[in-house]
Amino acid sequence: MTESSPVVPRKDDSVLVTEAKAGNYAAFEALVSRYEKKIYRLGLNLTGNPEDAEDVLQEAFLKAFAHLAEFREDARFYTWLVRIAINEGLMKLRKRRSDKAVPIEDAVGEEGEIIPREFTDWKPNPEQLYAQGEMETILQNAAQGLSPGFRAVFLLRDVEGLSTEETAQLLNLTEGAVKARLFRARLQLREGLSKVFKRG
Repeated sequence: MTESSPVVPRKDDSVLVTEAKAGNYAAFEALVSRYEKKIYRLGLNLTGNPEDAEDVLQEAFLKAFAHLAEFREDARFYTWLVRIAINEGLMKLRKRRSDKAVPIEDAVGEEGEIIPREFTDWKPNPEQLYAQGEMETILQNAAQGLSPGFRAVFLLRDVEGLSTEETAQLLNLTEGAVKARLFRARLQLREGLSKVFKRG
């Protein structure tokens, strides 16, 4: 009868971060393995492009590794990593928009609140919407129609499940601004989805 290998307990992020800071590369690799799928999905949902999502994934982990010594361990490692990934994704979107000569500056509303502009160059592709026929695919395509500011809030709150407070910290917004953007994002998504289903 062969002996079964002992079960290795899963280490907390804080333990892995401490070990990685001490020069243990295997500990950082464990963090990469733990979160690479989530960060890739976040990058894909944010940019809508698999190549850009791969770039976001790689840059997020490279920057996290390079700046690990600066990470304050009173915060969650995953939250810190998501902030880096969101910044990388938004930079990709800015570059893409500037390449198309579409301005992305936010407009300011009557009460001084920031109102991200909507981009008129996005058009849903009916073939893409119905090829897979899954609600998730339709929702992802609809989310691509949101401006980057709305999309980031929607992804963090409704897709990643972060709290309003965490989302506000990640995006350097007030909690009120997060709630307002999320409300508008959901309204725009509902409107976009209703058009999709009417066409169907």
